[in-house]
Amino acid sequence: MHSLPGRISRATAAAAVLIGSSACALGAAGPAESAPLPAPHSQVALPAPHAGFDYQIGGPYQPPAGVQVVSRDHGAPAAAGVYNICYVNAFQAQPGAEGEWGDLVLRDANGDVVLDPDWNEALLDLRTADKRSRIADKVGGWIDECAGKGYQAIEPDNYDSFTRSQGLLSARNAQDLVKLLSQRAHGKGLAIAQKNTSELSSSRVGNGLDFAVAEECGEQDNCAEYTQYFGDRVIVIEYTPDGLRNACAKWGATLSVVQRDRDVTPQGESGYVRATC
Repeated sequence: MHSLPGRISRATAAAAVLIGSSACALGAAGPAESAPLPAPHSQVALPAPHAGFDYQIGGPYQPPAGVQVVSRDHGAPAAAGVYNICYVNAFQAQPGAEGEWGDLVLRDANGDVVLDPDWNEALLDLRTADKRSRIADKVGGWIDECAGKGYQAIEPDNYDSFTRSQGLLSARNAQDLVKLLSQRAHGKGLAIAQKNTSELSSSRVGNGLDFAVAEECGEQDNCAEYTQYFGDRVIVIEYTPDGLRNACAKWGATLSVVQRDRDVTPQGESGYVRATC
């Protein structure tokens, strides 16, 4: 399974609408205003703050010099000698793969599959405890594989799928599933990231989330919505030079920040972009 990068850039913008004026207040906050953070889960290791980071979910390659933390798709091997984060598409099906999920695919009142229109991915149906349990079991198999490959953490994508569910899913549905995933990850000795979805950052302790992976918070100027609750345990991924400049100017001294091309192209292939502060 390979990701379709950039999907959350649009979703994070939608999340900003949901939180309304509170987003402006959070966006004005800086690291010094962050509340004291509880200790991470005692059985997991977290990525080092402000570590060199590379986002390799489009395909693995040798980490560049200075990189200490790498995120890769769960189908790829872990990289040697660095902290490895394992990407899984946990809240949506890969394009064309909805048949693998059966009745766990979300359908509207007409019986039509509810799709993420930008990426042609079927949303998963999180509305009942039974379905969430079965989704968690399937994703849990990938989590187990990640642990077996030597990964140290999980990055479950599309946590914010409820924002594009035509009102069929709720934030509570998403949090109830992510709690099951955090239990599975912690049971395997893995940390687990909150992927985007800044409006749920305040619930990160109850949801069992250890650090954050935030796409384009420099571009959208909302990194503080994560640091208020995760402190310096935030990894920032930008896709534009302007986003990188803003992230570096405001957060480059404290957070891991990288710019990648939107296709997250492997090094050596046409279109590859990687830049840091």
